[in-house]
Amino acid sequence: MTSPEPLDPALAEFITSHVSLQLAATDDSGLATAVRCVGCRVSADLRRVTLLMPRSQAAPVLASIAANGRVAAVFNEPKSYRTLQLKGRDGRIEPPLPDDAAALQPYAAGFARRLAPLDVPEPYVRTLVSCAPDDLVAVSFTPLEAYAQTPGPRAGRRLGPGETGE
Repeated sequence: MTSPEPLDPALAEFITSHVSLQLAATDDSGLATAVRCVGCRVSADLRRVTLLMPRSQAAPVLASIAANGRVAAVFNEPKSYRTLQLKGRDGRIEPPLPDDAAALQPYAAGFARRLAPLDVPEPYVRTLVSCAPDDLVAVSFTPLEAYAQTPGPRAGRRLGPGETGE
């Protein structure tokens, strides 16, 4: 994927399926920073990805995005280690939509279900991905590059149109 083509529907389904979410950014000197996210949505046309995060935990990431717009998002299914990375250069900090706060609890519950087979206690997971609705902030971007990052010999492979990294 090298142009703003729509995401493959299977990729969109994967990244919104209550997987582990992180958003990283770099400042103009190349210093990287990251934050755990608490939700993800994809635009109806499959061209923009929006990640939700606690503003109180994201200050360095938000400052870097405000400075240059460069982002890298990582989506990981903990049990299988399936991992996808999306990169963009037009990251925008946005207020959350009205429905975003309502999505926080379903994300926490879904992520807890994913971690239950690994014996991770649900209260721990809910604490890990907790966010007060008034602390919620969104970052959206157009994915320009996609990479399969699942550990193994194919990790780091750039995905082409229609590839899902499985």
